[in-house]
Amino acid sequence: MNRKTLVLPAVVGLLTPVLAACGGSDGGSGGEDAIVVGTTDRFTASKEAPAPLDPAWAYDVGLWNILRQTQQTLMMQPRGEGEPVPEAAEQCGFTDTGNERYSCTLRDGLKFADGDPVTAADVKYSIERAIAIKGDSGVASLLSTVDTVETKGDREVIFHLNTADATFPYKLSTPVAGIVDPDDYKKDKLREGFEMSGSGPYTFKAETKGDEMTKAVFTKNPNYKGSLTVNNDKVEMVSFIDAETMGTALDKGDIDLMTRAMTPDQINKLSNTSGGSVDLVEVSGLEIRYLGFNTEAATVENKAVRRAFAQIINRSELVTSVYGAQAEPLYSMVPASITGHSNSFFNLYGDPSVEKAKAVLEQANVTTPVKLTLHYTTDHYGAATKQEFEQLQKQLNDSGLFDVDIQGEIWDKFRPAEMKGEYDVYGMGWFPDFPDADSFIAPFLDKGNTLNSPYANKEIIDTLIPESRREADRLAAAESLTKIQDIIAEDVPLLPLWQGKQYVATRDDITGTAYVLNSASALQLWELGRGVSE
Repeated sequence: MNRKTLVLPAVVGLLTPVLAACGGSDGGSGGEDAIVVGTTDRFTASKEAPAPLDPAWAYDVGLWNILRQTQQTLMMQPRGEGEPVPEAAEQCGFTDTGNERYSCTLRDGLKFADGDPVTAADVKYSIERAIAIKGDSGVASLLSTVDTVETKGDREVIFHLNTADATFPYKLSTPVAGIVDPDDYKKDKLREGFEMSGSGPYTFKAETKGDEMTKAVFTKNPNYKGSLTVNNDKVEMVSFIDAETMGTALDKGDIDLMTRAMTPDQINKLSNTSGGSVDLVEVSGLEIRYLGFNTEAATVENKAVRRAFAQIINRSELVTSVYGAQAEPLYSMVPASITGHSNSFFNLYGDPSVEKAKAVLEQANVTTPVKLTLHYTTDHYGAATKQEFEQLQKQLNDSGLFDVDIQGEIWDKFRPAEMKGEYDVYGMGWFPDFPDADSFIAPFLDKGNTLNSPYANKEIIDTLIPESRREADRLAAAESLTKIQDIIAEDVPLLPLWQGKQYVATRDDITGTAYVLNSASALQLWELGRGVSE
């Protein structure tokens, strides 16, 4: 086994100038045999989520990684880091000094996979459709700063924003801004099931069993015209029931590469094994894990209870016992490598202390032990999630201040229950929509937040988030961003736990693996090819 570590440049702000190659990888070339990628992501069309692949609804890293291959966006995140670059667009940019008017010119000759032309009117239709449908996943909140969309001719589209938003180019790189064909996507209705079409680098076909997609087949789109070089003719993504089964398939050669989510034990084993035909590739990541609180629930309505959580939980012990070197403690919802990060929770609470937590609860006249249940998903963030929650349970119960049970549920039931407010305390993960502090704050704290949380802070919503978005220089937004993080630490509607790395395991004849995932965990299948082992 050969271990390859790719350290991408640190994210230093929205407008950091980084040149990005639009094609090529590390020597791969297209071939007749499909490259087979394994994942433990599960894709289900259910009563609660009948249209998992509609860009007006999908808001999950696994679903987005399907959409990105087929539905083209005006902008895209580059191979490494830095500001977004044009994709379906030939050029884009703000045309005013206040960051409230954004114009894009489409590439000449753009076509959907079926040969129909892609026009500015289609872009306008797609954006207005996502806003109007307002899927209950909360994804439309990414477009909340759009006031009106204007077209000039077939190739120019102009976005008039209702407030300054320096992060808007990033938002146009996310799948909610995917360009859809009005013939295939009704204006006021989601496209149900597993049908999907677009103008991206691949066409898409789903293989299903019942209401679940078992395989996604991506075939190179002959009508694609964009900034990407596609290094293969076909990729198949196979969904596995667990990481162990996926790992066995890689060892046998049934798949060529596996992505999320490997277990810590699998990563450790691959890291410490020499020789063999499987490589482990480590790339920079921005994944975070956190606890969410239903601030209207009787058990945690009192802020003192939530603050006691923050005072007791030992992040270092949690990370060491469960994830080892694959994660690090996190003291803010904004990861340490992102401009605007502040260690607000550590600054306020310091080292874990049962005595301080006890004082907080006594001062608020809270009867102890506080009895409650921590809820987590059993099949969405990896096999180690149960062990993580067992560790959280132990820390809280050992304090004598809490009487905590834990309860796991599959994602398809967990997520709707969380959205309905059925859980008092629940564990969530987050892969950012784009690598900017706004993507770790607004989705949880702005209007129409993705958690459907009842927590609402007027200063954050009305003043601090808008202030931070006015600054094209993200360093200049640090003051507003820090205030937001300090308020979160004070009120504790969310409790950050850790920030993780990401890994890819691959057979050594597969090339392009260094860029198959970017820091926001966006899957870039076009980078993969077959070549000579290095």
